[in-house]
Amino acid sequence: MSILNIAAYRFVAIADPSAVVARVRAACEAGDLKGTVLVAPEGINLFLAGEGEAIHEFLRDLGEDPRFAGLTVKFSDSETVPFQRLRVKLKREIITFRDESLVPAAERAPALSPERLQQWLRTGRDDAGRELVLLDTRNRQEVAYGSFKQALTLPIDKFTELPEALEAHRDALADKTIVSFCTGGIRCEKAALWMQQAGYRHVLQLEGGILGYFEQVGGEGYDGDCFVFDERVALSPALKARRSA
Repeated sequence: MSILNIAAYRFVAIADPSAVVARVRAACEAGDLKGTVLVAPEGINLFLAGEGEAIHEFLRDLGEDPRFAGLTVKFSDSETVPFQRLRVKLKREIITFRDESLVPAAERAPALSPERLQQWLRTGRDDAGRELVLLDTRNRQEVAYGSFKQALTLPIDKFTELPEALEAHRDALADKTIVSFCTGGIRCEKAALWMQQAGYRHVLQLEGGILGYFEQVGGEGYDGDCFVFDERVALSPALKARRSA
């Protein structure tokens, strides 16, 4: 039996996060889904797996809430459910950054489509001719499994360490176009918004992250696999598990 896996997030103001937690938990339990869902006043972040129809029923139910309608979802298949249990948790942030000046639900940093990034990677420059720099916002453990070729990677173990680590590169990045990326888009979106507020120019985020890039254009320009937060450990550009724990 094939199992359908989904990864999705959305920064959106949630005034009743406890109620959303209860509703999402009930929907997941009804479909016997396993995985992790984080809900916070700033939005929702989820990684779930189960039978295909149950996953799609969950997404239909979630989409009835206007705050989550049209959610961008990354899909992949596996032979077994790569989660041991279901966790639906109320958090202060759906991705910990600890910068209260950031309100991702209020605005988005400009996004770059996977198809456009693929074109830019072939020349190393954006449409205006500026040199392209891909910024990996993940930690060093994840980077070890793979990253975009020649990406700027940072010696960080936690996302909260990114601002300090990136400051050492500020001068070198001054006249370049920066495209931040991560696994599914959540960290690169928050990082891009922070960079804009911190005075970095020409900052974009990769829409859908690495998984979205794999899904739309494959692995061109990428070296290795993408670490994922379940028992599959890492996915190839074909969105297949190639490593085991």
